[in-house]
Amino acid sequence: MPVDAKYQTQATASGGGRDGKTALADGTMALQLTVPKELGGPGGDGANPEKLFALGYSACFLGAMRVASAQTKIKVPDGSTVTATIGIGPRSEGGFGITAALDVTLPSLPEAEAHKLVEATHGICPYSNAIKASVDVKTTTHA
Repeated sequence: MPVDAKYQTQATASGGGRDGKTALADGTMALQLTVPKELGGPGGDGANPEKLFALGYSACFLGAMRVASAQTKIKVPDGSTVTATIGIGPRSEGGFGITAALDVTLPSLPEAEAHKLVEATHGICPYSNAIKASVDVKTTTHA
């Protein structure tokens, strides 16, 4: 499906990939990467692709919820949050895959409206669209 990209950014990874460095081409961010202990690495304070995915997905989904709000006429309450939990592990078909779960808090919103807003957001969020064919995103909604 063609996409008319209105914005692009670029990052370069170096070193060992998951145990190297990654930096944005515009110089605004650079991170040391560390393999988690659970994947056989030393662990520690460094970032990893799953942490970066969780940061991006949670922020993107909350932003997309604002667009879904305008379409559904369901107001996103003040204090709303999205927590993304991203996992990695071996796939039964071979290789590795990711898991994704979103915990969406929409204070004081009626439960039916909260679920409708979250479902509408899944159709709008670029992260949800990027992974919908390969990852079953679990959602939990708190009103």
